[in-house]
Amino acid sequence: VQLLESGGGSVQPGGSLTLSCAASGFTLAGLAVAWFRQAPGKERLGVATINSYGSVSYADSVKGRFTISKDAAKNTLYLQMNSLKPEDTAMYYCAAVELVGGGTWDDFKSGYWGQGTQVTVSS
Repeated sequence: VQLLESGGGSVQPGGSLTLSCAASGFTLAGLAVAWFRQAPGKERLGVATINSYGSVSYADSVKGRFTISKDAAKNTLYLQMNSLKPEDTAMYYCAAVELVGGGTWDDFKSGYWGQGTQVTVSS
């Protein structure tokens, strides 16, 4: 059972990156999935999520700039990040949890997690 993130890197402000999270050993279908991020010295925060019904929600700080999506055939979660800002610099993690319907970011604590991919936004 594994979640493996990729796609991180360094980009200038205003740039774009797409993160991927490939699941193996289990299927993402029917699970709630999410992206979190953690900046140095700060707590890990939820960024975007798709619940088990397919509803999408975002943290206010990324609304209109980030898009979360899931490819069932590839069993992969994505995070398209546009108009990146220096404050988006963080380690980004994907997570998945068995959760029916709505929930909170804390519900992911008991789920599967990847090891993270670093995103750095700097000029």
